[in-house]
Amino acid sequence: MANLGLFSGTKTAKSVNVSFRLPYYTHWGQSLLVCGSKPVLGSWDVKKGLLLSPVHQGEELIWCGSISVPSEFSGEYSYYLVDDKKNVLRREMGKKRQLVLPEGINGGEHVELHDLWQTGGDAIPFTSAFKDVIFRRTWGLNIERSPGIQNKLDKEDAVLVHFKICCPNVEEETSVYVIGSTAKLGRWKVQDGLKLYYAGDSVWQADALMQKGDFPIKYKYCKYGKAGNFSLETGAHRHLSIDTSKYPPSYIFLSDGMMREMPWRGAGVALPMFSVRSEADLGVGEFLDLKLLVDWAVGSGFHLVQLLPINDTSVNGMWWDSYPYSSLSVFALHPLYLRVEALSENLPETIKKEIQEAREQLDGKEVDYEATLATKLSIAKKVFEQEKDLILNSISFQKYFSENEQWLKPYAAFCFLRDFFETSDHSQWGRFSCFTEKKLEKLVSKDSLHHDIIRFHYYIQFHLHAQLTEAAEYARNKGVILKGDLPIGVDRNSVDTWVYPNLFRMNTSTGAPPDYFDKNGQNWGFPTYNWEEMSKDNYAWWRARLTQMAKYFTAYRIDHILGFFRIWELPEHAMTGLIGKFRPSIPLSKEELEKEGIWDFDRLSLPYVRQEIVQEKFGASWTFIVSNFLNDYQKGRYEFKEDCDTEKKIASKLKMLAEKCMLLESEDKIRRDLFDLLKNIVLIRDPEDSSKFYPRFNLEDTSSFQDLDDHSKNVLKRLYYDYYFHRQENLWRQNALKTLPALLDSSDMLACGEDLGLVPACVHPVMQELGLIGLRIQRMASEPDQEFGIPSQYSYMTVCAPSCHDCSTLRAWWEEDEGRRCRYFKNVVGSDGIPPSKCVPEIAHFVLRQHVEAPSMWAIFPLQDLLALKEEYTTRPATEETINDPTNPKHYWRYRVHVTLESLMNDKELISSIKDLVCASGRSHPSIEETETDEQGNQETIVMSTGKNQVAKGQEKISIGKQLTGVPRQEACVL
Repeated sequence: MANLGLFSGTKTAKSVNVSFRLPYYTHWGQSLLVCGSKPVLGSWDVKKGLLLSPVHQGEELIWCGSISVPSEFSGEYSYYLVDDKKNVLRREMGKKRQLVLPEGINGGEHVELHDLWQTGGDAIPFTSAFKDVIFRRTWGLNIERSPGIQNKLDKEDAVLVHFKICCPNVEEETSVYVIGSTAKLGRWKVQDGLKLYYAGDSVWQADALMQKGDFPIKYKYCKYGKAGNFSLETGAHRHLSIDTSKYPPSYIFLSDGMMREMPWRGAGVALPMFSVRSEADLGVGEFLDLKLLVDWAVGSGFHLVQLLPINDTSVNGMWWDSYPYSSLSVFALHPLYLRVEALSENLPETIKKEIQEAREQLDGKEVDYEATLATKLSIAKKVFEQEKDLILNSISFQKYFSENEQWLKPYAAFCFLRDFFETSDHSQWGRFSCFTEKKLEKLVSKDSLHHDIIRFHYYIQFHLHAQLTEAAEYARNKGVILKGDLPIGVDRNSVDTWVYPNLFRMNTSTGAPPDYFDKNGQNWGFPTYNWEEMSKDNYAWWRARLTQMAKYFTAYRIDHILGFFRIWELPEHAMTGLIGKFRPSIPLSKEELEKEGIWDFDRLSLPYVRQEIVQEKFGASWTFIVSNFLNDYQKGRYEFKEDCDTEKKIASKLKMLAEKCMLLESEDKIRRDLFDLLKNIVLIRDPEDSSKFYPRFNLEDTSSFQDLDDHSKNVLKRLYYDYYFHRQENLWRQNALKTLPALLDSSDMLACGEDLGLVPACVHPVMQELGLIGLRIQRMASEPDQEFGIPSQYSYMTVCAPSCHDCSTLRAWWEEDEGRRCRYFKNVVGSDGIPPSKCVPEIAHFVLRQHVEAPSMWAIFPLQDLLALKEEYTTRPATEETINDPTNPKHYWRYRVHVTLESLMNDKELISSIKDLVCASGRSHPSIEETETDEQGNQETIVMSTGKNQVAKGQEKISIGKQLTGVPRQEACVL
């Protein structure tokens, strides 16, 4: 609350009574509490905060409370939902509230604060995506000074009402008014209403002197343009009343939250950086190509460009480093995306020729990861030798270095040691295995013989930073959000695990629990996080990551957001992901199991390997398997030998036997079958506490379970269901509310969360509370009784998309399963006919239209799905457009778009078709005017068509019988 500066008068020793008033529905045993920066409000100790009392007012439950303060009082405060012991159950989001009493207020006065609970969604307009990109004109308005109230509060029946509303999207030459039932509010006439003044940060406010006889007051906010056009906020009238039975307030300060408007909705395109193809690139998409991609996005009506992670992944020096989620450093950018041609304005002709020859050689159907990276680094080293002193002594480099040296020096040292020792496994680096600041300073010393190697890594990162910054600024100025990706893990052999080993649990690895992608789970191999250690410095490592990302991006996607609630943790020796457990989670105790009649823990937790199972799996070679991998355990049962009692040990031993040509079947088949035997358990014993157990995922599928008695089966099934679906909910909610706010508070980027898979019940309420935007993929319906999601029923706080990088494209999905295709055609398209075997443009248009018309805040489309609108772009087999196969841990991430951005820019028909979809859906889009150069090189202004031309020229004509529309629904968060 700003200091109004409207009053004058002599201060008295009498205190001022300040009342808090907030409408909020609670459950039994819950209360509201206000806590603030001053002792009277608990000095931010919630236990000492002011507990509010509930009062029913009509259908509302109002929480009220009062304090007495000096007339010059000022401070900060927030509201909290607490239990009967004042334990925090929920805290409101957003910035701390300011309590500043009016200047000159007399003692003995009564001030009433009418607040609304601040949700995470309320903070979305204050993210850089909106304030710096979408609504940047509004945020650039000049702050106005209110003329104040001419009449003083010298009448006993006078009440000063301070109106305040957040309105982040105001067109030029438009004002904000409050109109209502009293004369001071124009009696519902906009021209006679109370004009508000811009106070900065999208806040509009003004004061009105009311008479007590004016109450109760009905009012609304509205926008009013110079041309006489106005828009009134949606929803019911707002109400303001005073309690005349008590001493009424002299001042009422209204914090009315957000102006209620139809929710803002936008659209975007998603494409990995490496998949971009341009006439200027060198075998792979480059940061400077983003400027052209932004131009295409603007022409197509898109406000957002989404990328996959762009950090350096050069861990192994092999093609599998193409996996963008396994970073060598969470701070360093990938040299793959460097435009070597832009390193210098004075490139020698020999280097120019080398670049051109490399461009022709690397211009392949797919990315050649190793050759492209090697070529770029080779050319960059030649330019570095020519210009290193000029660049590294420049003011711009010195500024960059001083701002980034905390991560840049360890990164450069790591890269030097990686190449010197020919491995990123820092446990193999001798005395440099353990990181210390002293060792680091010696490694990067100017006196060292290898200093130029260190400086080369500085040089590369500086130019990457400059090129990405240029592209990011270009996007902002064009009204386009650049959306990055925050990976859930880091590579086990990374700079971060070397420098901060205490932040990671190196004896475990991160996996994906069995979900949509892989019924056996997936072992990503990342070390899991030591959240307890991270919390000691308020998650400084995470905060630094987000701060770094915010230099380039105005929005980001949190990869596998479920990992911030709980992570699927595997022992380090695991190669597959099934034998895992959630961390954190509440295990089954030995005592708990014994009370249920479960006592034979070795039988349940050791591999259940019976002779019949071995014979069935391995046939004639079963004796060979027994002699090499198993020992007798009990009659008719075996146990694994000590040298092969883990998956990694089995794989190692099989490799040795294969080299000796001793295997009678394929190595892969034997490995799979042995792994199955190893995983034939019901309970997983906690390696840190042998008296605790975790139920194996899908334990009913094991023969170990099937051979149990009925009582044991029933008990274990019940405990299994409780462990996976009920037992952990409160624990996981608490964990997320510790970790996620640290991320969200680290930057002002717009945050989205990838919430696919086995989603615990606590996830979506927490995401809603924190203002996190979820993801909806139509083929992965979140409702258990639906095969396909219904976009028109998605909630506002979502991103909707027909596909993503972790699944097949729209075309491939349509063509790969005839039965599913027929069901979709009947149940979603609404046609009883036979669906076309190919995803013809009419089908693509229907699916895309479903999504742009959805209520979701964002509709984001992979470029491959957009190209399906035009038949000429579908000549490439659909399966070749898939970016990732999540079931293959060694997938080669190398997809490249088969047409250049320059060609797409020239395809006005496709651009017009996409923009028609966006405009017809009511979604916001960037300015429709753009400057282009015609064939003669003259500048001309092109106004993009907003007609309804549909690109649909497929030879298989279909009739789409049911037109699905999505009407945006009004929710708590509107922009």
